[in-house]
Amino acid sequence: MSSPRESAASNLESGYVSGASSSSSSSNARPQIVLTREHLQFLNATLNNLPAMDVLRWCKIAFPNLYQTTAFGLTGLVTMDMLSKLQAESPSSPSIDVIFFDTLYHFKETLTLIEKAKRKYPNINLHIYKPDGCATTEEFEQRHGKELWKTDDKLYDWVAKVEPAQRAYADLNVAAVLTGRRRSQGAKRSSLEIIEIDENGLIKINPLATWSFAQVQAYIKENNVPYNELLDRGYKSVGDWHSTEPVAEGEDERAGRWKGQAKTECGIHNRPSKYMQYLRAQEEKKLAEERAKALSERLAHVEEVEAVA
Repeated sequence: MSSPRESAASNLESGYVSGASSSSSSSNARPQIVLTREHLQFLNATLNNLPAMDVLRWCKIAFPNLYQTTAFGLTGLVTMDMLSKLQAESPSSPSIDVIFFDTLYHFKETLTLIEKAKRKYPNINLHIYKPDGCATTEEFEQRHGKELWKTDDKLYDWVAKVEPAQRAYADLNVAAVLTGRRRSQGAKRSSLEIIEIDENGLIKINPLATWSFAQVQAYIKENNVPYNELLDRGYKSVGDWHSTEPVAEGEDERAGRWKGQAKTECGIHNRPSKYMQYLRAQEEKKLAEERAKALSERLAHVEEVEAVA
């Protein structure tokens, strides 16, 4: 009999993807959601032609343990507003909770926007996750040093974004998430499907994947949705203050993120195994350094003994 891990891997190889591992027996484990590749292709072809509101309406019915993850960018705010309208349509239906990853390096304007959004949408249940063991920037820098994004950007992505995301998904038993990614944002996002499944089986739904920046802006204006004041100062995509700049006329929407670097994603939407490999390599490097140090100390001790003799 194959192990649950082997069975899950076999399912992925044969065309099945799931929102949860079948190895968990806990009553609190997130529900398993299994889609064949053919079914996923059919859903994406169908949803691609539906209005975003209808995509969200369907998602609320189709996916248990569904959450929205957002950094309170424009697309996330549109999704939030649409969800509030859907909740008004069916007040007795389960609401969609929101998850925000506070890296401790967000602009003050972003934090102010969150408070505005909470007032605009008082029924939002907001879950905020910070780097493990850190409540403030000072605590983060005491633990990891200053400007970690410069000294080790992969480690920064892991401790500030990826690990908090994994912790949130485990704590909340998340099976599927709504994201604010769109094809018009370019780079890796240009080929986005409405529904994607990452290598850990987490289902990611991009309800506004087909929208342009102009459509998002128009919705924000027409529906009086609060937005980040930085958008009025030339910013289009807003992340951490240390890696976000205004966008020049004619530049891509996300051109202000990690300007001058090959980097286009913060880590949350990269393959999780990329960080597992990095952490494994760092651990192996640390062990090698410890062995080399121990060997050097032993050799030095031998030399001292021989010198005395």
